[in-house]
Amino acid sequence: MNIHDIPTPALILDLDRLETNLRWMADRASELGVALRPHMKTHKCVEIGRRQRELGASGITVSTLYEARVFADHGFDDITWAFPVPLSRIPEAVKLAQRIRLGVVVDSRAAIDALAQTGAPLHVWIKVDSGYHRAGVDPRSDGAVELARTVVDSGTLSLDGILSHSGHAYHVASADAAAIVAESERATMVEFAARLRDHNIDVPGVSVGSTPAMRAARDLSGVTEVRPGNYALFDYSQAVLGSCTPADCAVSVIASVVSSPAGGEHSIVDAGALALSKDPGPGSPHPPTMGEIYEDYASGALNRETRVVSLSQEHGRVNRAFPIGERLRILPNHSCLTVAHFDEMHVVRGDQVEDRWKVWRGRGRGRGRRRKPERN
Repeated sequence: MNIHDIPTPALILDLDRLETNLRWMADRASELGVALRPHMKTHKCVEIGRRQRELGASGITVSTLYEARVFADHGFDDITWAFPVPLSRIPEAVKLAQRIRLGVVVDSRAAIDALAQTGAPLHVWIKVDSGYHRAGVDPRSDGAVELARTVVDSGTLSLDGILSHSGHAYHVASADAAAIVAESERATMVEFAARLRDHNIDVPGVSVGSTPAMRAARDLSGVTEVRPGNYALFDYSQAVLGSCTPADCAVSVIASVVSSPAGGEHSIVDAGALALSKDPGPGSPHPPTMGEIYEDYASGALNRETRVVSLSQEHGRVNRAFPIGERLRILPNHSCLTVAHFDEMHVVRGDQVEDRWKVWRGRGRGRGRRRKPERN
């Protein structure tokens, strides 16, 4: 099938760009002397996860227990669920941990007590706030040390290490600024690990990461692993940050013009919020956008005057009149959210569709293997 024959809206995965991105990050982790535990939340795709493993990934990271089960059902046996464990999901986590090595994340005494009460030998990571201020313990506090001690003294839980996410690297203006965030995260985590060791608490792992921080990091001494995710696909926000260029972005959405009022100055495409998400993009000083439009996809050139400017549920408004039936290739603001709106990716090399890969985007309690198997 040719890419021009795909019904729209469609999620397109450029296999050449994907493979380049995966190799780059694998080499980057090796260069910095850390293990790579990539985050699956970006693509939610078993085939991509397998390629990351083939390139040396030591394990994988997920955001949901559903993702953990799906990847476990497809042969992944070392998974970190990098989300503060919800107390209501602990019985399911215990069950999954009986067949794989599952790391769970905590930042509260309540979570540790609930895990310990199960009597299961679970692997635990302490979530640390390294500056993002979303979740995690204050590494300078006495309470953070006490929390780690509670894990060690539980009798059943194993402290695998400390874990952070430099999400604030997404809010900087340059690669140099991202490098400062990466160094701050590294220093914070290494110092906290040293504090714990001074209290005779073993810290086997120091886990950090975000794509912009990993792209810019100059030194990761004292860190054992990194967990970037977005690097596999990239997106417009990453391009603005300097983590990539539009020519590196492996995911796009093809949409068709369905309405173009006579004499008007806009068009409507069939990719709305349920295709592109409502992530508003990088913001000022860049023009407001809900999705950039490629002028020349092969070179990565974007149309600097034309973009998706607003979204309804299924409608996208473009600030230029196009003929009915015109197909536009849109670079999403945020690939993680965009991918999560589709059931499958059309996998292409050039203009030829080579396969369709399932996006495992569920949230239910059903096991992944009960779903229809992915195409090979």
